Amino acid sequence: MSSTATPIPSIRRVAIVGAGTIGASWAALFLAHGLEVVVSDPASDAEAQTRVRVAAAWPVLKELGRVAEGASSDALHFEPDLTAALADVDFVQENAPEREDFKIDLFARMDAILPPHVIVASSSSGLIMSRLQSRCQHPERFVIGHPFNPPHLIPLVEVVGGDKTSADTIDRSIAFYQAMGKYPIRLNKEVPGHIANRLQAAVWREAIHLAAENVASVADIDAAVSQGPGLRWALFGPHMTFNLGGGEGGLTQFMHHLLGPVQTWWDDLGAPVVTPELQRKLIEGVNAEAGQRSIADLVQTRDAQLTALIKTLNR
Repeated sequence: MSSTATPIPSIRRVAIVGAGTIGASWAALFLAHGLEVVVSDPASDAEAQTRVRVAAAWPVLKELGRVAEGASSDALHFEPDLTAALADVDFVQENAPEREDFKIDLFARMDAILPPHVIVASSSSGLIMSRLQSRCQHPERFVIGHPFNPPHLIPLVEVVGGDKTSADTIDRSIAFYQAMGKYPIRLNKEVPGHIANRLQAAVWREAIHLAAENVASVADIDAAVSQGPGLRWALFGPHMTFNLGGGEGGLTQFMHHLLGPVQTWWDDLGAPVVTPELQRKLIEGVNAEAGQRSIADLVQTRDAQLTALIKTLNR
């Protein structure tokens, strides 16, 4: 990565390129911190859906004390034309479809419109920035800023640059996300899926394997996480969790006494082939787990419980 420093003015106006669930959630967060936000998306219902989602997020942000004095959701503007949307912005958070060819073209278009100092951060959940910035004249200002859904609640942002991203862009992006109340982590190298998605994909792969082998129902496999290690993971990651598992001897003790058994579990982990039949089994299982609760009901429950958890952890 290059290290050319470029002076960047303070960030007051942010463009959200690509609305949807993630874009609207980002918009709510930025608005809550008193920023002016312009959203651009060509879909005919994008503006209406974005405003509905921002309005739904606003009470939760207030409950968490994340709405700055004077901040208003009325500072949200919508502009379907990309060139007009990018006029006079200080930062761009891109949330377009997760297709490499689409993003390469979009990044080249934005690069031609924006002044060189404006950072463009991508919410891409797994693409490689070195490829996405490949047609840009100012690739140094492009960076991955991958959130976890919903961004207005979950603190994590994974920050990683491409081969031509400047160190200054990464530093400035991390500082911006911190100012927005996020918890940015810096990746030292690019990997598909970044960190968090790879970790959850590994857990889900084994959960699918256990369901395929009829070890337990889909609901009970989910409960094995949510009612067990998932509660600890809200406090500490896997390394620190196993460090505590070693007692007073910490991870050294754990390695000495339990690494052997854990190795046998690793050796027995599955690599399921998700056939149409297995897909049906998983879908039927999760529908049974949901019962009469709609997706909207489940999202409401998730956000309410996330809010309560965040409030507890922040005490």
